[in-house]
Amino acid sequence: MSFTILTDTSANLPSAYLKENNIGVVPFTYYIKEKSYSCLDTEGFDAKKFYKAMRMGANVKTSQINLFSYIHFFEPYLQKGEDILMICMSSGISGAYHCAEMAKIELKSKYPDRKIKLIDTLGASLGEGIFVIRAVEMRKEGKELSEIFKTIQKEKKRMYQVFTVDDLMYLKKTGRLKGSAAIVGNMLQIKPLLKGNENGEIVNFSKTIGRKRAIEGLAQKYNQLVKDPENQVVGIAHADCEGDAKELAELLNRKKPPKEILTVMYEPVTGSHVGPGTLALFFLGGDDVRSR
Repeated sequence: MSFTILTDTSANLPSAYLKENNIGVVPFTYYIKEKSYSCLDTEGFDAKKFYKAMRMGANVKTSQINLFSYIHFFEPYLQKGEDILMICMSSGISGAYHCAEMAKIELKSKYPDRKIKLIDTLGASLGEGIFVIRAVEMRKEGKELSEIFKTIQKEKKRMYQVFTVDDLMYLKKTGRLKGSAAIVGNMLQIKPLLKGNENGEIVNFSKTIGRKRAIEGLAQKYNQLVKDPENQVVGIAHADCEGDAKELAELLNRKKPPKEILTVMYEPVTGSHVGPGTLALFFLGGDDVRSR
């Protein structure tokens, strides 16, 4: 039976890749001065202008994908007789996955012969996007929907997502850190190391003094925890700090070079939550890696 692979804009994959592999994408929405935007075209998105505006004080608000948006997104594929594999942003940081579940329930009664498989990746940016790439690879190998679903459900527990931010105040605004910790951190140039935990939530697990040590801390985690790097795509996402992304890539290649490093600029919705200057790393480790 034919099936399609779908995702949302948080997956942060290049538009050309999505188009080439017929990946449908539903957008998250962001607002600047009450005007709404979405970013379905990463090549056309002026990221430098966006993050410059944030640095100058632009207030960016976001909204999740709602039930009706998912129904409108899914239904054309079901009408064509296609099953669906939907690869979603973490339920630990957004309610969108719950809305996708509700849409699935509603549509199953209308299309009882169709399969709708939802994957809560427990991740965002390339912590989600790498699983879209994985699904595409498996589909090209002739794997069935059910096998791809089961494989990614297992592999998502092995996805390590670690990042540092340039300005802790963006995390404070989104409720990720207490206000006093954010203020003191900025004053002392303390840079946190954060990760996605077992529930797909963002937690602060360590801190360093200065940006250089923070970048080195990301690479150290990779060297400690990565499994079979020569067989995997490793992701780097940055919010307008291309030089730091290149430095991190060089550090990864020194000891345990991966098969490929995919580097992207953060799309605006996820990027607005972590803030300009954020640098993130995504790779597969062992089964218990999210707790480490």
